[in-house]
Amino acid sequence: MSMLTEVLRQAIAAGASDIHIKRDQPPLFRVEKKLAPGPFEPIAVEQIRAIVSEILPFHLRRDYDVRHEVDFSYKEDGVGRFRVSLYDGEGCPVMALRYVKDKIPALEDLNLPPVLETLVTQRTGIVILSGTTGCGKSTTLAALIEQINLRLRRRIVTIEDPIEYAFTDKLSAITQREVGLDTESFAAALRHVLRQDPDVVLIGEMRDMDSVRTGITAAETGHLIFSTLHSGTAAAAVPRLLDMFPVEEQEQVRMALASNLSAIVCQRLVPTIGGGVIPAAEVMFNTPTVKKLNMKNQLNLLGAAIETGGEHGMQNFNQALFQLIKGGVVSEADGMRFATNPDSLQMNLRGIFLDEGRKILSSL
Repeated sequence: MSMLTEVLRQAIAAGASDIHIKRDQPPLFRVEKKLAPGPFEPIAVEQIRAIVSEILPFHLRRDYDVRHEVDFSYKEDGVGRFRVSLYDGEGCPVMALRYVKDKIPALEDLNLPPVLETLVTQRTGIVILSGTTGCGKSTTLAALIEQINLRLRRRIVTIEDPIEYAFTDKLSAITQREVGLDTESFAAALRHVLRQDPDVVLIGEMRDMDSVRTGITAAETGHLIFSTLHSGTAAAAVPRLLDMFPVEEQEQVRMALASNLSAIVCQRLVPTIGGGVIPAAEVMFNTPTVKKLNMKNQLNLLGAAIETGGEHGMQNFNQALFQLIKGGVVSEADGMRFATNPDSLQMNLRGIFLDEGRKILSSL
C-alpha cells in the first residue's frame, strides 16, 4: 500500500472533507471545517514529488511544468474519488485533495428547501448554484442532475474542470467532458456544446464572459442550463455576472439574464448542534418582481424581493437560519455568525418582524 493510499484511507475514516499535503509537515485533514494534522510523520519533498509523479495525468504534465498549478480528478481504488489542486509553493509541490463521495446524494437528503425539486422539470432557463468555496455547490448541482437522470429522458452534456461526480445513465443519456482530457479548453467545449443536441447543459462554473454568453444563448434556444458561481448571496450573483463584461455590454447582458434566468440558489454550510454541518440556502426565483427589478437595473432591491417572496418559494439567509435555529438544528450563536444581517435575525428570534422589504417594494 502506497503512502498516499494510507493517507487517504485515514482521512476518510476521520470524516475529512479535504487533505493538504506539503513538505516537512504531516498531512492536514479538514474535519467539520477545522484543520488538524493526521497520524503521520512529516512528509519530505522527495516523497511529495513521488506522489505527483504517480497521480498527475499525462496530459497535464506539460501544463504543470509551465504554469506550476493544475486541477484534476483522481480515483484511488477501494478508497474513493478526489478533486486535486496541485500547485507549487516555495518551489515545491503542494496538494489539496477534496474528497468527492461516489454516491450522488438524493436531493431530499441534503436538507435543502423542497421547492428546489421544481428546477429539474423545467425545459429552459439558467439555474445557478452560488456561494463560497466549499459550501456544497457541486454536491447540490450533482443531486439536481441526478434527479433529472432518474425521472426524465434528457440528453445531458457536462463541461467540468475537473469531473467531480461520475454519473451513470438511467433514463437520461449523459456525456461528461473534462477540460484538458476530453476538450482542449472551456471555451472550445462551449463553442461546440450546442451542436451536440443537448437538452440540459451543465457548465461547471460561470467563470468568464464566454461561459455566461453560452449559458444565455443556450437558454434562449430552448435549453436548461446549470452552473455554479462564486458569490456571497443570491442577490449578489447578478451583479457578479455583469461585472465580467465591459460596461458597454452590461445592459444587454442584464436584459438577457432577466428574460432567461430561472433561479439562483446560494448556500452556506452551518455547524449543527449535533455535530456536522447543514446547508442554509438563499433561494431567488425569477418571479415577475425579480424580472422587473433586473430589467430596470434596480439590482439593489433584489434582496427585498427575496425577503418578501415566500409565496413563490423564495427565502433569504436570515429566514433559512431562523428556521434552523427554531428547529433546534443550529445554535443561536452559529446562526448569528452566518447571518447576512445578525441584528435583524436577533430581532426575529425575539418575535420582532419589521417587514422592511415589503415596505421598500410597495413604494415602487
